[in-house]
Amino acid sequence: MKWPQKPPLIAPSLLSADPLRMQEGIASLGGEYDWLHLDIMDGHFVPNLSYGPSLLKSLRAAIPEAVLDVHLMVEPPENFIASFLQWKPDFLVVHQEATPHLHRVLQAIREGGSRPGVALNPGTAVETLKPVLPFVDLVLVMSVNPGFGGQAFIPEVLSKTRALCQWREAGKLEFLVEMDGGLGASNVAEVVRGGCDVVVAGNAIFGEADPASAARLLRKKAREANSVE
Repeated sequence: MKWPQKPPLIAPSLLSADPLRMQEGIASLGGEYDWLHLDIMDGHFVPNLSYGPSLLKSLRAAIPEAVLDVHLMVEPPENFIASFLQWKPDFLVVHQEATPHLHRVLQAIREGGSRPGVALNPGTAVETLKPVLPFVDLVLVMSVNPGFGGQAFIPEVLSKTRALCQWREAGKLEFLVEMDGGLGASNVAEVVRGGCDVVVAGNAIFGEADPASAARLLRKKAREANSVE
C-alpha cells in the first residue's frame, strides 16, 4: 500500500463529537485533520452502543474527499461489513478477538473496495496478528479497553507498536500502525516515537474549546517527535 499522506497522521474520533452537532463539530476542526475516525459499537462485543452505517453514508455524502476510518467493535463482523462497505469507507477495521475467520473477513473487505484493518485489545498478545499482517493495510492497537471514550492511556501497549514496526520492516510490509485510547498532547510524542503512524484522539480534540487548535497542537508534537533521530 502506498498511501499519499505521510505519517504521523491525526484522526479525530467522532465518538467524542456532539451527536446533535456532528457537522458543526467537523467544521470546528478547521481542516486540521488527516482522517476522520468513526467508532461502531454493538452493545455485545463492547458494553456500549454507538453509530451505524447511516452516519457513514451521511459523512461520505457531505465530505466525499475525507478519509473515513471505520472501526467496527462488533461481533461477528461478518454480519456487519456489507452494510458499511456499500458506503465506501477508506479503511474498515475489525477486531482480532471478534471472529475465528479473520482472514476471510479481511479478504471480503478488500474485495468490497475498502482497505482492511485489524484491531487488537490491550489484553491480547500482538503475536496473534502475525498470520494476517500481509493482508492488512492498517493495524489498530487499542491503548484503552474498547467501548467508551475518556479512559486513561495504557502505556504498556507501546511494546506492541514496536514489535509491529519490526515485523513490518522484516517482512517488507506496508501497513500503517494506528493507536486509539487516551491520547493527547501529553503523550502523543511518546506514541509516535513508539512507532505509531496514525493518532486517534477524541476528548483531547473535541473536548477542548478550540478543536482546531487542539488538533494543530497534536500534529505539531507528533511531527516533532517523528523528526527526532
